[in-house]
Amino acid sequence: MSAFDPAAFLPDDLLERIRERAPIHDRENTFPQQDLDELRAAGYLAILVPADRGGAGLGLAEAAILQQRLATAAPATALAINMHLVWTGVAKVFSDRGVPGLEFVQDGAVAGEVFAFGISEGGNDLVLFGSDTDALPTADGGYTFTGTKIFTSLAPVWTKLGLHGLDTTSADAPKLVFAFVERTDAVVTGDDWDTLGMRATQSRTTRLSGAVASAEHVVRRIDPGPNPDPIVFGIFSVFEVLLASVYTGLARRALDLAVETAHRRRSKSTGAAYSQDPDIRWRIADMGLAYDALPPQIRALARDVDERVDHGARWFTLLSGLKHRAITTAKQVVDEAMLVAGGGSYFSSNELSRLYRDVLAGAFHPSDPESAHATAASAWLGPRET
Repeated sequence: MSAFDPAAFLPDDLLERIRERAPIHDRENTFPQQDLDELRAAGYLAILVPADRGGAGLGLAEAAILQQRLATAAPATALAINMHLVWTGVAKVFSDRGVPGLEFVQDGAVAGEVFAFGISEGGNDLVLFGSDTDALPTADGGYTFTGTKIFTSLAPVWTKLGLHGLDTTSADAPKLVFAFVERTDAVVTGDDWDTLGMRATQSRTTRLSGAVASAEHVVRRIDPGPNPDPIVFGIFSVFEVLLASVYTGLARRALDLAVETAHRRRSKSTGAAYSQDPDIRWRIADMGLAYDALPPQIRALARDVDERVDHGARWFTLLSGLKHRAITTAKQVVDEAMLVAGGGSYFSSNELSRLYRDVLAGAFHPSDPESAHATAASAWLGPRET
């Protein structure tokens, strides 16, 4: 078996074009349509689809490496693409474990469809375990969904929105329903994405008013609350691994920029390059030591998902911990890179300024710091007494 070559899927020239466009989309608050078009043409939307269905047949471990690579060029583009890859990754989790139901996602990805992630809801800290969106069954086995989803990345371009809602009317209610709806008049996308960073993701608010999911696009009906169902594990595992990957790629870019700056800048007092300054060397060494811990952790946990390792209840603290460490480390690395680069990094024209703003978004993705710590505390200490 030949070695995996990330450049075969994300060539250097493609990455450079994406990098050149990134500040424009950030400045103009626009979606990176050209990035998506080029990535789709390169087959990137189907990297997690099995080869026998027309995809690249990669595992989550390889996809994580590619997302790190893409994020070095444009973190917001990588984060937007993440939300599509989450669904193709969940479809892979299903097919790897012999669970039917998401083949249409794999076939759609090969055909160029774009799948968006419609799980987040304002004020809903249950996330995967509950929903404020109403799911009403139809006579033909489908569902209609009414509610509001937030942080819907890929908002201008998605063709199918994967979402969940709560069925409170069926005989076996309550049930959480996971399904996919298409873009119709029953789905209204707001124009409300004007943020500090990650502006190109265009993660706008989505309002559903009886949006229809046909019976064949209703994927799962499960009990609310913590649940071992494959849909919960699939979403949580793929989402956390790929999210950690994006912010790890962002950290790598910040580290590389700091190194470039240290070699380029020279001290007026000594005439030596900043790379020879003991304080700068210590700061960059600290960045490198922190960054180096992340890619092996991502690779190991992603391979465990690919190889169906049974971590039992430990899965959730391992995955939320990975995401938390990646976010906090990336923030630390960017902070240090700004100090190495000096006052010039404070200007909006400097790439580090954009990375500084982009990295702040990491704290808002599930699992947030509170959830990650609560999960870890329960894993080590047991549940809190009631």
